[in-house]
Amino acid sequence: MTDIAERGGIVAHPTQIQRAIREVLDGRRSGFRAFIPMVGPAVIASIAYMDPGNFATNIQAGARYGYSLLWVVLLANLIAMLFQALSAKLGIVTGRNLAEMCRDELPRPLVWAMWIVSEIAAMATDLAEFLGGAIGLSLLFNLPLIWGMVVTAIVTYGILTLDRRGFRPLELVIGALVAMIGLCYVIELFIAPVDWASAAFSLVTPQLQDAAAVTIAVGIIGATVMPHAIYLHSGLTQARTIARDDGDRRKLLRYSNREVIVALAIAGAINMAMVMMAAAAFHAGHSGVAEIETAYHTLTPILGAGAATVFLISLLASGISSSTVGTLAGQMIMQGFVGFRIPVWLRRLVTIIPAFIVVALGVNATNALVVSQVVLSIALPLPMIALLYFTQRRDIMGAFVNGPMTRVGAVVGAAVVLFLNTILLLQTFGVSLPFLQG
Repeated sequence: MTDIAERGGIVAHPTQIQRAIREVLDGRRSGFRAFIPMVGPAVIASIAYMDPGNFATNIQAGARYGYSLLWVVLLANLIAMLFQALSAKLGIVTGRNLAEMCRDELPRPLVWAMWIVSEIAAMATDLAEFLGGAIGLSLLFNLPLIWGMVVTAIVTYGILTLDRRGFRPLELVIGALVAMIGLCYVIELFIAPVDWASAAFSLVTPQLQDAAAVTIAVGIIGATVMPHAIYLHSGLTQARTIARDDGDRRKLLRYSNREVIVALAIAGAINMAMVMMAAAAFHAGHSGVAEIETAYHTLTPILGAGAATVFLISLLASGISSSTVGTLAGQMIMQGFVGFRIPVWLRRLVTIIPAFIVVALGVNATNALVVSQVVLSIALPLPMIALLYFTQRRDIMGAFVNGPMTRVGAVVGAAVVLFLNTILLLQTFGVSLPFLQG
């Protein structure tokens, strides 16, 4: 069976997958057999773009504005591709992740400040993702939310323990959960009466119908590039194999960029499918749907119990996978900034305590998701600017320093995301913005 798996390019044991990668770099594998061993880091990072926070935003966009904001989802996805590719490049070229680069290259007071902010962001990320999985379980099996959280905690911890066997088993499990989310939305699109012509038109035609549409667009783009995903991707690529020379690095970058495009294209398609499902199901008569629980209860009479169940399965897969990845990212951030590693069970416990406190206090789960997105918006500028700074330094990147087109694209993308995050924060804190009125 091992021989068959290796001939197909799919190998599970860590030493086998590293041998397979070396065969690719040495030119002894080509085509599809060469691509498969390289797949993993971008698939894991792509979970950040399919987490429960995306569910809530996309449902609101589709319910209220139909298909008209699909172009925003596309734009957000393109920006995400660029920054995840840069994060992967940093890990491949330098052999260090972004947190380690910050620790080694930046002033100590700034490093400590970045670590504290990044830890808070990691906990906020896990709050949203953990709550999403718990909501899915509680609705699917009619459990109290607190028991849904307990089950989610146990399952995610079990997945995290796979990391002891190397990076490949975890990659395969996360990949399977991504496939499950994608399959659920393929099913939803067959069930929902999607207007494909309108969807295609809206995908390539920018339009904002009113000020509220601008607000939702800000929410879609402003929270697209996740701080933990930027840190994580650079660490996932650094550990897979050791590049012997620049030739190896060029090949690794080529395969990494291909994987980023494929993985985030799938994530973008799933986000678009969320918007289209919400548009088809809710826009005509239920445009006020904005919460995950409301969407589930509204789907049942409109599209049937099957569609509602598929929706919850996708939410559950999203919550479990993204919560697992969020904990992994938090561990990497701590180890990178301060060189301190704690047991995964303790890390898991620390990151889920805020979610249990939120539920115990009776805080609305959707409101908690909104607050977590605000925290992420505050934390995002630091890793984004640091990534641009390091990948534009020739003394760090050598021949792989960002080219003029990449530099311009990255600066413009960062400016767009940071500007929209600023708008999101100002709106959250009640600041009146005249250009969004009327």
